[in-house]
Amino acid sequence: MKGKGKRKYTTVGNTLFMLQNAAKRVPVVIVLTVLQAVFAVAVSVLELYVAPYILKSLEVHSALSELLGTILFFTIGITTASALAAYVDKNLLFGRIQLRLEIMNMVRDKAATCSYPLREKKEFSSLLAKATEVLSDNGRASEAIWNTLAELLQNVTGFVIYFVLLKNMDAVVLGVTVLTAALGYLMNYRINRWDYRHRREGEELASKILYIQDRALDRYLAKDIRIFGMQEWLRGLYGKYMRLYQAFYGKREMRYFAADLTDLALTVLRNAVAYGYLLHMALGGRIGAAEFLLYFTAVGGFTKWLTGIMENVTMLYRQGMELDSVREVLDYQELFRMEGGEPVETDENGGYTIVLQDVSFRMFSHLNLTVHAGEKLAVVGLNGAGKTTLVKLICGFYDPDEGEVLLNGKNIKTFNRREYYKLIAGVFQNFSVIPASIAANVAQDAADYDMDRVSACIDRAGLKKKIETLPRQYDTLLGRDVHEDAVELSGGELQRLMLARLLYKDSPIMVLDEPTAALDPIAENDIYQRYHELTRGKSAIFVSHRLASTRFCDRILLVENGKIAEEGTHDALLQKGKRYAELFALQSKYYQTEVHF
Repeated sequence: MKGKGKRKYTTVGNTLFMLQNAAKRVPVVIVLTVLQAVFAVAVSVLELYVAPYILKSLEVHSALSELLGTILFFTIGITTASALAAYVDKNLLFGRIQLRLEIMNMVRDKAATCSYPLREKKEFSSLLAKATEVLSDNGRASEAIWNTLAELLQNVTGFVIYFVLLKNMDAVVLGVTVLTAALGYLMNYRINRWDYRHRREGEELASKILYIQDRALDRYLAKDIRIFGMQEWLRGLYGKYMRLYQAFYGKREMRYFAADLTDLALTVLRNAVAYGYLLHMALGGRIGAAEFLLYFTAVGGFTKWLTGIMENVTMLYRQGMELDSVREVLDYQELFRMEGGEPVETDENGGYTIVLQDVSFRMFSHLNLTVHAGEKLAVVGLNGAGKTTLVKLICGFYDPDEGEVLLNGKNIKTFNRREYYKLIAGVFQNFSVIPASIAANVAQDAADYDMDRVSACIDRAGLKKKIETLPRQYDTLLGRDVHEDAVELSGGELQRLMLARLLYKDSPIMVLDEPTAALDPIAENDIYQRYHELTRGKSAIFVSHRLASTRFCDRILLVENGKIAEEGTHDALLQKGKRYAELFALQSKYYQTEVHF
């Protein structure tokens, strides 16, 4: 939802959305939901009639065989309907979970494949967080809505059956029954509304408690907790929020207690009126004991169905509001042309030239830059100079506010952006390691990859010797947060793994945006030299704040204050004696022995 205005989606629309997805992906969910309601109503109706029928048989002195037959009929009926209801309920759970996971995958696919600036957009990120929460467990709307729909169908069916049964009763009794049900519902609605309005308060307190517990148990923080003696501080913080949590739920439970007392008083009033009227009819000879029991039980059941319908409608409205975020994420307008558009022309020689023509974006104003095919280009400068923003424009992660980014003379906006991304292989400062095998990390595909190619890329990246010392070699798992037997590679080893990934993709354009920033200067230089050697014949863009690491490049751009302050070869820039030479001399004081060419 956007802001506090009118909802974009309706409760009916969101219900239809769930029904349509169920029909398309897991149709058995709809069938079993209907059967769940049918069997539940069957059990209720059979239980309603069993005692009056047995009592009626006793009143008219039926034969023992007939009495036993009646008991047997109801016993088999109730047992069968209950067993079928339980069977459907158990099997429905798996279908509901599958459907929730299917919709979760739809949201994840949207998040994983949408344009880069969309992921950075605060509104979209907020909606994505809400949608993920709604899809997070069995109790949330994405799955619980099926319980609500089954109960609504059950309550409506039961209401109709009981209404037909009670339609001949005195209007006063029916009126009191409806009135007490409505008053009880309104009381509970007020309490539930308070609970719904304040749910964030309880969730935030619970979240803080869980956060403190997680931090206290986090093995990466164990050293800090012990060295700095944070145990008592954590205990105190945990106790503080636990007391607030208990106080909040104490206040909540008092409201529920008051609602329960009110509901009890209304039940006594309803039963007194119904009991009095039915007793009057029985004493007047208009109904027998069996009918008395039947009608009296039906009054309570009628109230339950009526209250249930009102509660279900309210719950469906709330669940519909939760599902708004899911639909908004899925329907969110894409910023780039991720589908359709012109195909990128294939150049067998990898001759792709990228031009930034009169580009203005954020700190850059009317920038012009050409990245020639096969060129080794370095982008250097201090932190915050705009290096990463420049690279993101080249990669097509951003579209400029003014000007154009051209690929072989064509604006990249005209292309299918996904095809454009295939031309580029990148390693960024915050690169990703997936919780899968080393081979899958290189191929970026856990299911289908060329093992010979993986091995060759790891060998060229200089990591083969390390990998083959591991017990499972290329099948060794990474990601200890997911796999208990996973290994942890060192910083330098991870860099070589990223190089192998880069080689495996084999794109004509390579981008390295300070992936070695966490390494020492000598290790960074070694990695960059290896990148240089293994990317011959391809366009490559190297980004670094350490000027010595990129001196091998064909051209170096010094970015400063959102513009290209200087450009040229390393030697030419030193001869100019300007800002590049000044920064290089300043850094060289600290790294006199770091680089060997």
